[in-house]
Amino acid sequence: MAEAKSIYGNQLRSKQIKILTKLSHYPAALIVPIVILIFWEIMSRNGYVKALILPAPSGILDAYIELIKSGRLFDNLLISIFRVAQGYVVGAVLGVAVGILIGLFKRVEIAFSIVLGFLRPIPIIAWMPVLILWMGIDEGSKVAVIAIGSFWPILINVVSGIRSVDDKYLEVAYIFEKNKIQILLKIVLPSALPSIFTGLRVGIGIAWMCVVGAELIASASGIGYLIMSSREMLQPDIMFAGVFSIGLIGLLIDSSLRIIEKRLLKWNSNANS
Repeated sequence: MAEAKSIYGNQLRSKQIKILTKLSHYPAALIVPIVILIFWEIMSRNGYVKALILPAPSGILDAYIELIKSGRLFDNLLISIFRVAQGYVVGAVLGVAVGILIGLFKRVEIAFSIVLGFLRPIPIIAWMPVLILWMGIDEGSKVAVIAIGSFWPILINVVSGIRSVDDKYLEVAYIFEKNKIQILLKIVLPSALPSIFTGLRVGIGIAWMCVVGAELIASASGIGYLIMSSREMLQPDIMFAGVFSIGLIGLLIDSSLRIIEKRLLKWNSNANS
C-alpha cells in the first residue's frame, strides 16, 4: 500500500513539474513580440517609419476595434473560414486516401508516379486562371484551389508515415496471422499518425495561403478581399489588421491540431509538442 502511494505521489509530482515547466515557457515566448511592438511603436511615433507604409501598432489596434464594432472583420473572416473548411476537407480526404494507397501498394505508386510528379511542381497560383476559366469566379474555383494546395503536403506526409512503419511490427502481425485490414487499422495507421498530423498542420497553413491568394485575385468578400480593398483605398491600418487576423486564426488552428495530436498520440513519445 505504501509503495502504491509512493508511486502515485511520484507521478503527481512529475505532472506538476511538467505543468510548471510549460507555464514558465509562456513569459519567455512573449518577450520577443513585446519588444518588437514597443520598438515598432517608438519608431512610428517619432516619424522614422511613415504611417502610410507601416502604421503604428496602436493605430492598427484602433482599426481592429473599429472593424470589430462594424462587423466587417467577422463577416469577412467567417466567409474565408468557410471556404478554407470546404477546400481543406476535400484536400485532406483525398490526400489521406491517395497517400494510403500509394504507401501500401507499389503498383499504385508506379501508376501515379508520372502524373503526380508532373502536377506537384506547379505553383498553386498558376491554377487560379485555369480554375476561373473552368468554374468562373464563384465559390467553386476558390474551394478547388484550397483543396489542391492542402492536398500535396498531406499526401507526402501520409506516404512518408506509412513507409516509416517499423518492419518488426509487420513481422509480428504476420506471425499472428492478422489480415490486411487489421494490419492497416491497428499497426500501419497508428504508426503513421505523427506524420499524418504533420501533413494536416502544414496543409491547413497552405489552405489559408490559398484562400487569401484566391480572394486577392477574384473575390468580393473574404479577408483577402478586405486586405486588397483597404490597400486600394490607402487604409494600411485596416490592411494590417486583416493580415494579422490571418496569422491569429492560423495560430489558433495550429494550436488546436497540436492539442488533438497530443491527446491521440499519448502513447508516442516522438509526437510533436
